[in-house]
Amino acid sequence: MQIDTTAYAGVLFCLALSGALLVIQLVVADLVGIFSGHIAGYPITPDHRRFLFRSARAHANTNESIYAFGMLTGVGVVVSVEPYWLTILAGVWLISRVLHMLAYYASIKRLRSIFFAISLVSISVILVLDLVALYRLPR
Repeated sequence: MQIDTTAYAGVLFCLALSGALLVIQLVVADLVGIFSGHIAGYPITPDHRRFLFRSARAHANTNESIYAFGMLTGVGVVVSVEPYWLTILAGVWLISRVLHMLAYYASIKRLRSIFFAISLVSISVILVLDLVALYRLPR
């Protein structure tokens, strides 16, 4: 079976941008640490009033979620989940993660939680679509 990557160009674009999001968050957290005088290797004081803590947590939170997104989206491509829906759901995940990051940076807890929930729902729907496609595979 050959995968038609052109049908999944939007999904692949979202996967690439999710990697870029992770790199951007890493750079922001590192630069904030450097400019705030934080000594690398030492724990960051858990204080939501400090941007250093919020930027590190935003990065860690994306890091916790990106693997499930990548695996489930990759499986969706391999088992030929409908490209339109997979692209929409990947886009929703990506946009919700960017908005989650911005809400975390701005310390808007309610919005942060809403965008986290949206990202969780989107990868959960991808999981369901993957399982349906796997079930339908010839045995």
